[in-house]
Amino acid sequence: MEPTVLVLAAGMGSRYGGVKQIDGVGRHGECLLDYAAFDAKKCGFGKIVYVIRKDIEHDFRERLFDRVARNMDAEYVFQTPDAFLTAAEQKKAAERTKPWGTIHAVLCAENKLKTPFCVINSDDYYGRDAFHTLGEYLSSIKNTSTDHAMVGYVLGNTMSKSGSVSRGVCTVKDGYLDSIVENTKISYKGSGIVSEVDGKEIPFTGKEWVSMNLFGFSPKAFEVFHEYWENFKKTSLALPKSEALLPVAASQIVKEGKGSVKFFSSTENWFGMTYPEDREIVKGEIAKKIDAGYYPEMLWEK
Repeated sequence: MEPTVLVLAAGMGSRYGGVKQIDGVGRHGECLLDYAAFDAKKCGFGKIVYVIRKDIEHDFRERLFDRVARNMDAEYVFQTPDAFLTAAEQKKAAERTKPWGTIHAVLCAENKLKTPFCVINSDDYYGRDAFHTLGEYLSSIKNTSTDHAMVGYVLGNTMSKSGSVSRGVCTVKDGYLDSIVENTKISYKGSGIVSEVDGKEIPFTGKEWVSMNLFGFSPKAFEVFHEYWENFKKTSLALPKSEALLPVAASQIVKEGKGSVKFFSSTENWFGMTYPEDREIVKGEIAKKIDAGYYPEMLWEK
């Protein structure tokens, strides 16, 4: 049973200042997501599903989707603000403009996910080894399995010189995830790394394991996702910036004894499209990989 890749591509790109998920970074206009699809296909994933916003559909198809869909099984779904909300809940959340977060996005794609699947962000480069690791693992589990997985990265390899980043800091025990704590503002300070939490600075060594939202789940995980979403709504509908986050739900699976999350690691140096300044860095990194023969210059055959 070939696993599926689920791409979370409905973000607003507020720090980037544009629709970064379809910004060209390859030598022939390829997006960062082209390279993710290429790697996933090489590593045994049989299908890719994108979660997008309705307002970017035309550009998304023109600049990414139609090209990928010619080369592998691909679909997309919309993340809409009213999905999974009753009329009364929509009224309570009427002032909200920010998307509901990564768990909400995953729930929007549930009907398209018929096999174990991995989840990725649209603006992060994960590396082929990570897809290979999760592809092998997900191919070995059943749809009813409660044994999920993730690939963690070294914090120091995932920092941006352009500004702060949001990372889930992981604790790992005997090769399995023990907990994840979301740190939404991690940045360089002098020669060190700090996380700003409630006005206080917490120092990090840079060697911590962090989540980059690269998880692997069986469809069984949706039982917890729905439960987490319903509990989130009870406390957060009227909060304009609160988000239902995938790493928090993954941690909940572990805390509540409803499954395990096997922890795989990657020493790959991250790069991604968080800030406008990052685009030239990403273009340079992709060019290096093309020059080294890791990717062909023309990624997809026309």
